[in-house]
Amino acid sequence: MSILIYAETAEGKFKKVAFELASYGKKVAEALGTTVTAVTVNAGDVSELAKYGVDKVLKVNSDKLSGFTAKAYADVIKQAAQKENVKLILLSSTTDSLYLAPMVAVALDAGFASNVVGLPVSTSPFQVKRNAFSNKAFNITEINTDVKVLSLAKNSYGIFESASAATAEDFSPSISDADFSVKVESVEKGSGKVTIADADVVVSGGRGMKGPENWGMLEDLAAVLGAATACSKPVSDLGWRPHSEHVGQTGKPVATNLYIAVGISGAIQHIAGINSSKVKLVINTDAEAPFFKVADYGVVGDAFDIVPRLTQKLKEFKANNS
Repeated sequence: MSILIYAETAEGKFKKVAFELASYGKKVAEALGTTVTAVTVNAGDVSELAKYGVDKVLKVNSDKLSGFTAKAYADVIKQAAQKENVKLILLSSTTDSLYLAPMVAVALDAGFASNVVGLPVSTSPFQVKRNAFSNKAFNITEINTDVKVLSLAKNSYGIFESASAATAEDFSPSISDADFSVKVESVEKGSGKVTIADADVVVSGGRGMKGPENWGMLEDLAAVLGAATACSKPVSDLGWRPHSEHVGQTGKPVATNLYIAVGISGAIQHIAGINSSKVKLVINTDAEAPFFKVADYGVVGDAFDIVPRLTQKLKEFKANNS
């Protein structure tokens, strides 16, 4: 009885969340005395998964699966779980996996817990800790079904190397035309060098930036930090930045190590979507902005003065410590 993880890729390369999921799966497998199997779809080199404790990789390669289709991908994961006779399936909390997890659970008649933020509290009975109420509280959820599906909250566990001698096996699940009743017509991709999904640091701007022409200074700061750029909902609604950069409860939720909010007042929907970030730095001219109430660090002042100076200081620090 192995644990199964779905190791997500983008353009053939594993996303960071795949390694976090593998690290988590390895630790749970040690507690249960079992192994970790990963299923991949159109992945390139799968050997990297072995560094994080994966013992076996089921490689699915199909032109039919070149674009993400939730029903088809869920069917692949279901068949992989049945093939390996797994009792625990782990997925991440990316946009794709949020579609997949409940579909996989239904297909396997499994109990499902989302937003899991730590290792199982208990394995008998099986209990996990989860985020609740838009990350304002936690709850302990008990799953009593034979097969269980967990969705791990992003950046909640971390990435830890635990080398194993993984084997790779080609896997050809049955894929029917019925799996493609819903088709993806187009995909809007962000143009940033670092994606929000994989970023440890996010630099985000709001209406206080005054216009799209001023985003260059945020991009400069992001480049120094190796960060992704993001924005608040009003900014994407105004067309200043692409919708792929909209973070918050109604956009992309983020759980980064550092979230820098520049010129964002802090609407409750925005804060709910970024509240899982470990450190929040807010820069705003308004000392009464709601964002300051949840910030770890706050700077009251003009972003057009502060951000360029911060960027320059970081450049100097990196130059002197490289």
